[in-house]
Amino acid sequence: MKHQSLFINALRQPDSKNEAFTRLVQEYKERLYWHIRKIVLDHDDTNDVVQNTFIKVHLNIENFNENSTLFTWMYRIATNEALNFIKSKAKKMGLKNEEWTQAIAGNLEADPFFDGDEAALILHKEISKLPEKQRIVFNMKYFDGMNYDSISKILDTSVGALKASYHHAVKKIKTKLTND
Repeated sequence: MKHQSLFINALRQPDSKNEAFTRLVQEYKERLYWHIRKIVLDHDDTNDVVQNTFIKVHLNIENFNENSTLFTWMYRIATNEALNFIKSKAKKMGLKNEEWTQAIAGNLEADPFFDGDEAALILHKEISKLPEKQRIVFNMKYFDGMNYDSISKILDTSVGALKASYHHAVKKIKTKLTND
């Protein structure tokens, strides 16, 4: 969005907050949906996490310090909300986060909102087997085309650590896909 500080001011003013927030949702809803969807995998769960993300953004816009872009701040909230969602679901079922994610990935072909072909399904199942950090970094770099600096700001991790995570993720996926 152009003129970020003007927009943020509009979000913070009582007389313009609702209209500015509606514009914010329209601008970022789809991007956040697909970012979260790659983490939680299920369409309905994704919608819940997107809604929770926007609620947190709305409630906390006053605390946004503008050290990063609004987009980066919202992605950080979305990522944390998605990870907390997985942790909560997995805990309720007595599973580890990765076990829960793999179970959901196993049901992707039954998901009417999954429109990928068989190759995409295999790729998503392999991605779901990655450790959480590698999976998130891989999704953000490979699917979202984000650069390491942006990912670093969102995940609050060094670029070097992100490069290592991405490298390991790619290596694991390639090994698995070429050996099956």
